[in-house]
Amino acid sequence: MSIITKMIVNADAEVRYPTPGELEQIKLFVQSGDRRVHLVQALTGSRERIIKQAGEQLFQQRPNLVSPGGNAYGEAMTATCLRDLDYYLRLITYSVAAGETTPIQEIGVVGVREMYRSLGTPIESVAAGVRAMKNITSSMMSTEDANEVGTYFDYLIAALQ
Repeated sequence: MSIITKMIVNADAEVRYPTPGELEQIKLFVQSGDRRVHLVQALTGSRERIIKQAGEQLFQQRPNLVSPGGNAYGEAMTATCLRDLDYYLRLITYSVAAGETTPIQEIGVVGVREMYRSLGTPIESVAAGVRAMKNITSSMMSTEDANEVGTYFDYLIAALQ
């Protein structure tokens, strides 16, 4: 839920008009819109590179995943792993656009631990893949941009562990 939607819901629940503090939050959110769009475009435009390099890093760090019997063994399973990384990168872009972690929490991590457990997928490997995406993304951006985007990666990594 965006900051604007939250403000409206809260004000309506309390049968009141927005407070000056809430209006200031909306103003700051709107002012940061161009920056958030820029970050989403950078992530989206580099998604193939980010996913490919993160997969390579993950499989180098955890070769057991692509070895016989591993969760990413074979072309189809490797593709599934990379698809999951792409899914998580997409959630990061949603959160960057929204300026908050709600999309990650509500769309991406509800029930994820149980799903991976039932599939026999080591969740720490999923978190390692997201960590690799963060590192690659950080190397492509300015320190300021990397720090901002990094908070969403960190939130997702923590939610996966």
